[in-house]
Amino acid sequence: MIPLRDTQRSESRPYVVILLILLNVLVFAFEVSLTPARNNLLLASWAIVPDQFKVHSLVSYMFLHGGWMHIIGNMWFLWIFGDNVEDAFGHARFLAFYLICGVSAGLLHLALNLGSPVPTVGASGAIAGVMGAYMVKFPHSRILTLVPIIIFLTTIEIPAVFMLLYWLLIQVVSGAYSMGASVTGGGTAWFAHVGGFVAGVVLGWMWKSRPRQRVVAWHDDY
Repeated sequence: MIPLRDTQRSESRPYVVILLILLNVLVFAFEVSLTPARNNLLLASWAIVPDQFKVHSLVSYMFLHGGWMHIIGNMWFLWIFGDNVEDAFGHARFLAFYLICGVSAGLLHLALNLGSPVPTVGASGAIAGVMGAYMVKFPHSRILTLVPIIIFLTTIEIPAVFMLLYWLLIQVVSGAYSMGASVTGGGTAWFAHVGGFVAGVVLGWMWKSRPRQRVVAWHDDY
């Protein structure tokens, strides 16, 4: 299932979401310009590598990506869900929220993979937090979703709560299944997604939405 847009209107421009997307794209452009040897040095210095852990990597890993599909998927989900969460929290609080969720995701991954030499990169954990907060703040929203049916594709509106809980279930099941994998192998950091999502739910519940003031109409229903 691929989300195309949501039905929740925003009342302000998502400046932080746009800035985060630009930063991620610029960093990825720098990554792909490097030779494989230099890229490995970049990962060793700025990715989360549990057996050579550096505190700053809990933030820097969020802005690195492992390939075109990785960054395209992450930025698309951030664009779909991030504008509404930024609208609810306000620009400054949203940036703090995003970073806290990313750090929470990184810490859970680190705790479950102590001693692993495999670098972990990506904004997925922080964006999972955005999705968790979206579920809390906008439980009645619906997501226009591209769904494959046998050999055909169709679009349907799915309740946001159902879609996001289904996504979370996939992360939990996939993470549990991968627990027996060798620490020397690559793959998806499933439980980092879970950690980010849970952090997003908790903060979304604890942090009140800012007063709604219509300043500039902005929504993604196009």
